[in-house]
Amino acid sequence: MKLRLWPKSLIGQLVFAVAVMLFVAQAVNFVLLSRSQKQQTLAHGGGMAVARIIDAMDRQQRGLPDIEGGHDERRGSRREPKVWIDAVPPPVPQRAVPLPDLAAYVGNLLAEANIPTEGVQAWALPQRPRLGRTHLPGRTVLVAARIGGRYYGVRSRVLMGGTRLQGFLVWQTLSLYLLLLVPVMLIAWRAARPLRDLTRAARANPALRDTTPLDEEGPSDVRDLIAAFNAYRLRIATMLSDKDRMLGAVGHDLRTPLASLRVRVEGIEDDKLRDKMIASIDEMTAMLSDILALARSGAGTEAQERVPLRELIAELAADYRERGKDVAVGEVADVHVLVRPMLLKRALRNLADNAIAYGVRARLSVTAAEGRARIVVSDEGPGLTAEQIRTLIEPFARGEQSRNRATGGAGLGLSIARDIAEGEGGALTLANRTGGGLDAMIELPVQA
Repeated sequence: MKLRLWPKSLIGQLVFAVAVMLFVAQAVNFVLLSRSQKQQTLAHGGGMAVARIIDAMDRQQRGLPDIEGGHDERRGSRREPKVWIDAVPPPVPQRAVPLPDLAAYVGNLLAEANIPTEGVQAWALPQRPRLGRTHLPGRTVLVAARIGGRYYGVRSRVLMGGTRLQGFLVWQTLSLYLLLLVPVMLIAWRAARPLRDLTRAARANPALRDTTPLDEEGPSDVRDLIAAFNAYRLRIATMLSDKDRMLGAVGHDLRTPLASLRVRVEGIEDDKLRDKMIASIDEMTAMLSDILALARSGAGTEAQERVPLRELIAELAADYRERGKDVAVGEVADVHVLVRPMLLKRALRNLADNAIAYGVRARLSVTAAEGRARIVVSDEGPGLTAEQIRTLIEPFARGEQSRNRATGGAGLGLSIARDIAEGEGGALTLANRTGGGLDAMIELPVQA
């Protein structure tokens, strides 16, 4: 499974980007501070060692006694000398750790002081318990420089503050995260909240004609976007209203001549010719009604109601049985949906009519899962191919290829049902059932 690190939301992306940049900045800061601390440690320990070496050489040249206590004078003393001057290298404990950086630093300082060296070495000496004495910070180091055939060995102390530096950087990073991420999250949340409202409004069906403008809030760019969306939605609602008025006028103007033509056809004496003409006029009138219904689906003035599906399905099935249609009711879940009941009944009637026409009988059932109600209209027909399932929900598409209304109408029933389902916030799907038959399912959100 592919791990997706980049978040999808605006707040997540801003917080993630700031966190990554802050981590990179702290990493660079850690490297710079580590180098600075290393230079400070070398300067402290190496500078002290060089000062003692130069002081010991100066005392030897002037014939002064070594106040630090040299090897020749303190050989038998229990106290280890701080300055070692001898022809042989100073003794180094077995657990001593070489410090090449410190040795190079001391060599450079001696070179800058015009003191030629034949080699410089440095070691970190092992820690020793200091019973009854105050523990000194850092570690003791031994620096040995060979100058003029003699070894000058000095002891010094260097500070080892790596743990303290790491602790400081951890607390600094946490403090910066709190100081920066919290304001960034607040700003991102303020910008994302109106965007979420805008997304919900954009996903709504424009046929609902909801022209209530969204509140223009958030950053200026977001306010401009919301203002543009409000104006855009208002234009869509105006265009849809104009379309409805135009379709109403077209329907009225076409029905009037069709009715007049029907009256005139009634006077034709040839019964066979008269019946064919009347059937053609009736087919044109029915097709006109279907086209107007498809164009106006979801755009009516009916208000949404909280409808119990159990009662709606029982009422619909009873109406079909009164007309002698074979429509049965299966298992129906006790759920409610927020819909326009007349439009939903029309969509279910279209599906039931198709089931009766092509699948012998219809069976209605309702299931509910994951906050969605599924109204299923099943038939016992031969089913459909994948290509037919894909194309039949389009306008004027028919499973039966003739244009005879007695075998299925104009091919608008499924398109009307689909538009109604989408207008109520749901969807229409067709699927072949195992064992034969077709299931037409309208899925709607459940209302608590």
